[in-house]
Amino acid sequence: MRYERCLSPLGRSVATGSSFVNGWDCSRPGCSAREEQILAYDSLLVQGIYHKSVPVPLRCTCNHRRMPAPIRTIHFSDPGCPWAYSAWPAHSVLRWRFGAQLDWRLVLIGLAETPDRYVNSGYTPARSAQGYRRFARFGMPFGGQPRARITATSPACRTIVAARLAHPGDDTDLKVFRALALAMFTSTALLDTEEGLRDALARLGDAIDAAALVGAIEDPAVREAYEEDRALARTAAGRPIDVQGRAADTDGAVRYTAPSVRFTDEADATLEVGGFQPWEAYDTALANLAPGLQRRPPAEDPVDVLRELPYAPCTREVAACMAGNLDAPDDAAAEAALIDAAAQGVVVRQAVGNGALWHLAA
Repeated sequence: MRYERCLSPLGRSVATGSSFVNGWDCSRPGCSAREEQILAYDSLLVQGIYHKSVPVPLRCTCNHRRMPAPIRTIHFSDPGCPWAYSAWPAHSVLRWRFGAQLDWRLVLIGLAETPDRYVNSGYTPARSAQGYRRFARFGMPFGGQPRARITATSPACRTIVAARLAHPGDDTDLKVFRALALAMFTSTALLDTEEGLRDALARLGDAIDAAALVGAIEDPAVREAYEEDRALARTAAGRPIDVQGRAADTDGAVRYTAPSVRFTDEADATLEVGGFQPWEAYDTALANLAPGLQRRPPAEDPVDVLRELPYAPCTREVAACMAGNLDAPDDAAAEAALIDAAAQGVVVRQAVGNGALWHLAA
């Protein structure tokens, strides 16, 4: 079969047949619905080839076409930030909807090298615990017991960097990041002490060597990589996040606030979602940057969410992945479905703070 490219005088696609996908006529026999879906998915590549006048064979090559390169996704964050912690539901929806089409990179901000930054700003353990109450509406579990003292975030950040260096190319650093964030907001662990860090990582079991990671936070290579992260996080001056007033300057450089996300396509076009934002902000950014991405629809079965995410989600995260467009997450419905799955031995509930995490049964 042949594909015919049809353009209006302005260079825009115009339909000439009953089946038309991004300027390509697939109305002729031999192109299946699945092939049309692949064509739509790869429309950005097709258009790029056309406008660069690269010769394209006029024959059906649907089964051999490559998918668009993953969107490079930089996540600027810190396990000690309650805004970053509260963004987990939106980020879980990103992982559910787009999967491996997003190539994630976690960049640690390093909010506080010592507790002094917070102490000098008037923070106390009681004030911090009281402040967490305002974040409850975002659905992540919280504990209510104040810590013994205010803590720095640098040691926890360096533990995550140590995990990245020890396990390159996988998601161990993400799991360590999540474990530390959960400990920060649901326990009284002091995450600027070795004991507190090890206790926080205990939830990961034998998946990591907690003692080795914590013992490496003063290693020169870890320090160097951490400082590179901090430097990259402090390049927000003049960027969209700065224009929106969502950046911060707490140590002499304009930085990204957690949990900012920067999306970059293979042509190096970039869109930013600065600071804490609802799911729709990420969705809009990706729709404009990469309309060819495939989107998984909202989950119908909560167990599918547990199978897809690289960590055990909380109830709100599951509910968010099941919510339709512009629908509020239905925590009660998600929890009811998860309880039914637990009764069938498919999932296991783990109480944490005032909520729960849900694991696939072993």
